[in-house]
Amino acid sequence: MSFSALTPEQLRRVCSLDHVSFTTTSDLDAQNTIIGQPRGTRAIEFGIGIRSPGYNIFVLGETGTGRITAIRRFLRHKTLDRSIPPDWVYVHNFATPHRPRAIRFAAGAGGAFKAEMDALLVCLREDLPKAFENESYRDEVEKIRLRFEDRQSEVFTTVQQKAQAQGYTILRTAAGLDIAPLVDGQVMTPEMFQQLPAERQRAIDKETQALNAELEDAYYQIRLFETDTRAGIDALNRQVAETTLAHTFAHLRQQYQAEKEVLTYLEELYKDILDNVADFLPNEEHEGELDLRRYTVNLLVDNSQTSGVPVIFEANPTYPNLFGRIEYEMIYGAMTTHFTNIKAGSLHAANGGYLVLNVRDLLQYETSWEALKRALKEQEIRLQSPGTFDGGSQVLAKSLDPEAIPLSTKIILLGSPRLYYALYETDEDFGELFKVKADFNSDMPRNDENELEYARFIASRCQEEGLCHFDRSSVAKVIEYGSRLSAHQDKLTTRFGLVTDIVREASYWATLRGADMVTAEDVKKAIDEQVYRANEVEERIQEQFDENIIMVTTEGSVVGQVNGLSVLDMGDYAFGQPSRITAQTYMGEEGVVNIDREVEMAGPLHNKGLLTLVGYLGGTYAQDQPLSLSASLAFEQNYGGIDGDSASSAELYALLSSLSGVPVNQGRAVTGSVNQRGEVQPIGGVTEKIEGFFALCKKRGLNEDQGVLIPVGNVKHVMVSEEVVEAVRAGRFHVWAVRTIDEGIELLMGKNAGKRNKDGAYPEGSIHYLVQARLRELAEELKQFGESDDE
Repeated sequence: MSFSALTPEQLRRVCSLDHVSFTTTSDLDAQNTIIGQPRGTRAIEFGIGIRSPGYNIFVLGETGTGRITAIRRFLRHKTLDRSIPPDWVYVHNFATPHRPRAIRFAAGAGGAFKAEMDALLVCLREDLPKAFENESYRDEVEKIRLRFEDRQSEVFTTVQQKAQAQGYTILRTAAGLDIAPLVDGQVMTPEMFQQLPAERQRAIDKETQALNAELEDAYYQIRLFETDTRAGIDALNRQVAETTLAHTFAHLRQQYQAEKEVLTYLEELYKDILDNVADFLPNEEHEGELDLRRYTVNLLVDNSQTSGVPVIFEANPTYPNLFGRIEYEMIYGAMTTHFTNIKAGSLHAANGGYLVLNVRDLLQYETSWEALKRALKEQEIRLQSPGTFDGGSQVLAKSLDPEAIPLSTKIILLGSPRLYYALYETDEDFGELFKVKADFNSDMPRNDENELEYARFIASRCQEEGLCHFDRSSVAKVIEYGSRLSAHQDKLTTRFGLVTDIVREASYWATLRGADMVTAEDVKKAIDEQVYRANEVEERIQEQFDENIIMVTTEGSVVGQVNGLSVLDMGDYAFGQPSRITAQTYMGEEGVVNIDREVEMAGPLHNKGLLTLVGYLGGTYAQDQPLSLSASLAFEQNYGGIDGDSASSAELYALLSSLSGVPVNQGRAVTGSVNQRGEVQPIGGVTEKIEGFFALCKKRGLNEDQGVLIPVGNVKHVMVSEEVVEAVRAGRFHVWAVRTIDEGIELLMGKNAGKRNKDGAYPEGSIHYLVQARLRELAEELKQFGESDDE
């Protein structure tokens, strides 16, 4: 049987762009939609359209698919015509000071209200104190005080006159006023009082008590006069304040007559000013700035400059960053706070719009996640002080409990499918709160429409970032690069972060050579330079091949030895690495032993491939005879670990070579897994594997007989470099696609695999014939050895 290798056209799908009419990307409009995600886009449109609670959105997809940038641009485009959400302010709560009140205003009106209140503060600080400094006010206060003094004097004079008429006087002592008897116009001393007859002493005591009672009545009347005087002054102060503030508050009441909550606050504020008007009186004790912070306005959310609805991305979703915080300040050695120290979080900024969060970042803060779920269930933003929002009772200082603000934010979480399903399974609230799943694929079909979308995407990046525009040839190269990233000729990657990097870097190289237009060579340069920056490990391994430290043969034929292919993924760069796989077969009943498995260097998928290989051997050769052999397989010079079943076909070829005694062509490498029926199955990383073996052969010198065997199912996944394509075109390298192990046998060993005859036997001289014969020979030898051992 003869095989034809894949053609150059099958190894790389070249982009022609014959279906588009643009000359350069400057001819194209910017791209504002999400590219290649019809399912995800439809889900997002549904999520932002439905208003019912619980329809928040979880966007699934791999990192680098451009979800964040695309979603923000998409949301901005879809919501520009939506009404702007309201402003929110916090004001002092005169009834309950530790619970600041939240008041809602139309967008931009919150800032206007704050300006009005700032103007009122100026009036309170400047105009109101001045009103108590004019002459008319002072004269009126003086009249009230003189009236008090006259009434006080009149009361005391009456008592004094009555006391004098009875021979007594009023003395001022340290304890206050007292009644004392007179003798010849002089105050009677205690000695003189003791010398009086007892009857006279009793009479004086009785008269003194009566006069003291009248003095107490006078005191009571004076206290009433004092109360009336203070009330008169307070009434005067209140009248002056009312007159001074009348115009200002009339203007405010008129302006906010439709806002009941604002009017209520204004009336409470007005009453508080009048009740505390003494604070504004000129007084040496009040010198300096008046503390009027309770009359200020804390503009928490200001949407005066917002267009459409807000789209906020919170990169660090701590509790304070999400829900806001209450800041503290040190005053006279004590921690204290005020409602003006309440700061907004991203939930406040996104209220009425959209808040985009990375779920992996969010789950790092358990308090944030639990508080967010609570906010979504209760549909309100409740800000709590540090030490209390996690359910604890620790309080740093006297704090605040601000009124909650109604929440109407749509939450969009970005995360991997693994996180989505883990949350759905373990968090009982998750399914009720995030009812919309928007699945973002990592690739999209490569068709005419999507190739044009790629061109528009490039145009958008050039316009937004001021990059050099791309000509048709360079756009075609980026599209081909997109297919390579997706590992499929008929698909394009949607990891637009990586595509954007190439666009930027190609523009840089074009600029560096003094051009204002990116060409295909610039894109190729960008890709090559990106590889060069990342492939140091690959070059070091290549040096080990050159120095024969890692032993891989690329010429000649060897029994029981096959060149397998694996992929080393460094995170930012992956490359193919050839590996020598060897097999030894001998008499015994241990079966196939994998050395890497025995030393626990093989993963479960690799072990599964090995067991599948044993199933193939049994089905092919042990239908009418026992499968009696011992065999060992090894990835030579493997000191790390291996997993995956992509080497199972190579291991099988090595075993069949060892059993048949037919050598394997060392100029050909193999990848592909095998099933129990001998069919070669697709694997991953086929492009990197082909290029890895090509690089080794090229370094040693291509001999026109070298190449790689891949599964037929992987043909559409091949997007090798142009260098490999040109080598294949020149006949210096080959890539063969095989369907079965039999096809691979003939390519590697140069002999017919053999097809079982009607009698169940394989054609003489075929590989299967030789293998079966050797297995029968091993079984007979083992039996004879056992019999002789018994004797």
